[in-house]
Amino acid sequence: MKIEGALSQAMTGIQQGLASARSHAGQIASAGQFNNESPASLAEPLVGLIQDRLQISASTQVLKAVDDMLGSLFDAKA
Repeated sequence: MKIEGALSQAMTGIQQGLASARSHAGQIASAGQFNNESPASLAEPLVGLIQDRLQISASTQVLKAVDDMLGSLFDAKA
């Protein structure tokens, strides 16, 4: 995979993870305010937040790998 492709995928993963986390956080914040939902209704958004965290973490690791790769290339050129 080309460096710019990996960089693009990492940034997309981070952005999608953050957008999904915002959505799940909104669901948690609004749960039970307007109706009598049970605490079980929070299970899906809470699990979603954990998945979002893992996606963002994996994407940042890809971003770190790209950074390390670019650093190595610059060092080799110098």
